[in-house]
Amino acid sequence: MIGGNRQGLAVWLHSLKYARQLRRYGNVHYVSKKMKYVILYCNAETIDDTVERLESNHYVKSVKKSMRPFIKTEYQNSQPDKAKEYDYRMGL
Repeated sequence: MIGGNRQGLAVWLHSLKYARQLRRYGNVHYVSKKMKYVILYCNAETIDDTVERLESNHYVKSVKKSMRPFIKTEYQNSQPDKAKEYDYRMGL
């Protein structure tokens, strides 16, 4: 897992007592106790295999992939607002 691209997975669980077992699939970033889900980062090259292995577990309700690596984050024609630019120079 050192180096390479990572992709996030949202894993919904039936019970949170299995959240620690998800560490074998990747890096556990966040655990929601209220909504019973885990944000897990794993290697992007093996994401499909990891999703299949996760869904085969009895304690996993569903798994969703993050679409963040595929969304364009650089925008064209992004002109700053003149009023906001003036406020930033004034220190507001």
